[in-house]
Formats: sequence, C-alpha cells, structure tokens
Amino acid sequence: MHPESLVRDHTIYACVMGSRAFGLATDGSDTDRRGVFVAPTPLFWRFEKPPTHVEGPAEEQFSWELERFCELALRANPNILECLHSPLVEHVDATGRELLALRGAFLSRQVHETFTRYALGQRKKLEADIRTHGAPRWKHAMHLLRLLMSARDILRTGTLTIDVGDQRAPLLSVKRGEVPWPQVESWMTRLATETDEAATHSPLPAEPDRHRVEDFLIRVRRASTDALSG
Repeated sequence: MHPESLVRDHTIYACVMGSRAFGLATDGSDTDRRGVFVAPTPLFWRFEKPPTHVEGPAEEQFSWELERFCELALRANPNILECLHSPLVEHVDATGRELLALRGAFLSRQVHETFTRYALGQRKKLEADIRTHGAPRWKHAMHLLRLLMSARDILRTGTLTIDVGDQRAPLLSVKRGEVPWPQVESWMTRLATETDEAATHSPLPAEPDRHRVEDFLIRVRRASTDALSG
C-alpha cells in the first residue's frame, strides 16, 4: 500500500497546527497540517511493516501511524501532545473521537521534563544565533516563549491549552524584533522558574495511563482485522 494512500484512506484525525492553532497567525503564516492514520492490521503481518509516519501528500502535511503517535504521546512529546489539543480539527471519525477522548490519559508530570528539555535545546540554538549573527531568530524566540507558557500552565492546571489568548500581542512583538533580547531572555528565565515551581504541586499524575491507551490500540487493531474477515 502506497504511504500516501494510508493518509488519504485511513486517517482518523487531522488538524491544523503551528501559528494558526496557537493564535499567532499573520498574513504570511503557513498552514501546517498534522494527522493520525491507522494502517490496516494485515500490513503488520508482512516482513515490510507499514511506515510509522508519512510526509504529504499536501505541502506542510505530516501524519503518524496510530501506534507511533501513541508511543510519542505517552513519552510527553510536546509536538504530539499539542497536536491532540489543536482547536482547529479538520477531520475526525469515530476512532479519532476515541483518541481525543483519551487526551487526559497521555498527560502526566513527565511534561515538565520533556517540555523543559525541548525548551533548553531551543534556547541554546537562539544563543548560538546571537554569537554567530548578532541576533536571534525572533520567530523562534516567540515560539519558545509560547512553549514555556504552555508548560507552566499545563503543570499548574492539568489542562493543555494551545491558543495563547491575550498573550498574542506581546508574543508577536517579540517575533517582530521589537523587544530587546535581554528582556526576552529575562522573560524566558522567569517562565522557566515558574514552570519548575508549578511542577512541585501539579495536579497531573506522575505517569500517563499506559494501560488505557494500550487497550484502545488493541481494540483498533482487532477491529481492523474483523473488518477484513467480515
């Protein structure tokens, strides 16, 4: 089965991510599409397994096979968790609705480590840009601030909110390079400290509900087999 046909014929959930989902879109913003497909179970019986992800067929489109998506979500991968909470859903079927109903099962205090580690890596890249070019990539600085806000708030509330709301204007000021780097750096440091503090009394569980997610995956695989035999 061609990879693109897996996306075209077996997608259970598709959404828009990036600036449009975050409430940070401007006239020149791309439309980043993300999705989840379920490879028919018989494909796993072959030596050559179905792909874990597929780029395309449209520009700026990327999809994960359900099992890979769940694995990454259970590890609290920031991009995957945010994909599950996009306010801009373009397609969802019955299986996709079950996946969305499991959003809480993926959330745990592990987000503190994964979001913070990702943020630290991005901050080092920004600092390297300053050393090399004399200024950071301001768009990346804006998105790092947004990520830190998201990490802090999910640890505080137990809920992952994607849209930046009333932080749109100050974040876009950063993107335009209107905020001096020392001020942006101070903002990042403050958010990181607030995130650490939030982690100490977060309502989130210590671990995700792996068994609940695995039960869902097994049911989906079994349903795919039953559909073939029926």
